[in-house]
Amino acid sequence: MKAVIKNNIGVFHPQGFLDGAAGTSILSMEDIQSTLNANAEMILVSLKKVIFFNRNGLDAFVKMFKKVRLENQATVGFCDYDTKKFDAISRFYKDDLMFSLFKTQEVAMLFSSSFKKDSKSVLLFSDDKSQRAAMAIELHDNGHNPIIAQTEEEFEEKSRTDKAYDIIITDTYLGQMGQKVATRVTGNAIIYTLSSFLDAEIGSTFNIVYHNNSLNVGFRLFIFDTYKVISMNIHALNFFSKLSSSAAEYNATICFVGMTFDKTPKNFKDTLEDSGIMFFNQMDDILQDKKLLEELGASSAANIKNKRAINKTIVTKLPSFIDATVATIEMMTNSKAVKEAAQVDQIQVGNKEGKIASSIGFYGDMDGMIILVFPHEIAKKACELLIGEATDDTEMILDTLAELVNIVGGKLKTLLMDNNISVDITLPRTYPNVGSLLEIVQGKKGVQVDLSFDNDKFLFFLTR
Repeated sequence: MKAVIKNNIGVFHPQGFLDGAAGTSILSMEDIQSTLNANAEMILVSLKKVIFFNRNGLDAFVKMFKKVRLENQATVGFCDYDTKKFDAISRFYKDDLMFSLFKTQEVAMLFSSSFKKDSKSVLLFSDDKSQRAAMAIELHDNGHNPIIAQTEEEFEEKSRTDKAYDIIITDTYLGQMGQKVATRVTGNAIIYTLSSFLDAEIGSTFNIVYHNNSLNVGFRLFIFDTYKVISMNIHALNFFSKLSSSAAEYNATICFVGMTFDKTPKNFKDTLEDSGIMFFNQMDDILQDKKLLEELGASSAANIKNKRAINKTIVTKLPSFIDATVATIEMMTNSKAVKEAAQVDQIQVGNKEGKIASSIGFYGDMDGMIILVFPHEIAKKACELLIGEATDDTEMILDTLAELVNIVGGKLKTLLMDNNISVDITLPRTYPNVGSLLEIVQGKKGVQVDLSFDNDKFLFFLTR
């Protein structure tokens, strides 16, 4: 199949039904390589003329996407679909959506670095907050003016304004932008959702590696949404008892919300409470109680046995970590980073006043943690685009800063993948002051790089 190439985007146009092994008979790696040789920076498969598809029909394309992404670092994905098709693809690949989805080729062009002729006013919306942030940053970097609708209601209202925007973006997804393992909420709590009958299988389905890395990053409050749990047996009871005991080593708290014991032995609750698990009837009993949220999610030092030395493997990839961080912040603040000093030691923060911080963990072929310390003004400026206006609301800035750091994590993940290093990332943890951060990293050695953005000091710290 021959691609249509326009503005450095190669688009393939299959037709009819996509099921079974149809993809390999329609499109080959030779077709894709030929398109890349013609200087295409994006490889997209249009679904405009596709009448029907199932996951088997798309899998052949997705396998080629992965290979292309690994070997050529090109953007890959699908385009030209309606909401029904978008929802189907999102459902098929919800746990492994490593490719991009552009509702139209016109939308795809906005994200092409080769297409920067005209600045466009762009209204965008996604249910996924991280995706909203990622798209806004990419559009801004390409010279466009993104306006983010924070809610579906706001999007509907703004989209009704005739000719107010050059392009409206919805049903679009940028691949490689992080994890959907859990949901971060204000107050630095991680929420896991459980359902049905809990038995021995919970030990294999629960992502314990992700959970442990979240502890290492500094999360201290984990909430299990158990509204849909019917009952649990002794195997699940033992799992959660052990999980709570290990959390205690970090002074972390585990809460169950909405758990009923109609079909579960009443003494199970006593056992779980004895292990340190707290029970709440409603989610708002925690999330709407700011004082309780602060107490339960407060920073505290990790057990000394979990402090590990930074190793040579991580240090050799330091340029990738710095590039992912600096490129994002330079673009968001419209300023140039100047490197001032670098050292291997425990983190050193000179003037702690007026600074906030964030950390994000990575794990897989290598594991560790990035810590970023921002002067309040840099954080405020960097977050203005995502908020849509200037603000001095510290809680809003911290919440938005987490999305910005999530973008840094997504860029890092992609850069490492280009070097055949596979990692996953945790959700970002934010700190309203440097003191709460230092409790988490005390005794940890790492690589510290001091940077300056327009004479405002910024600190990067890479550790394990």
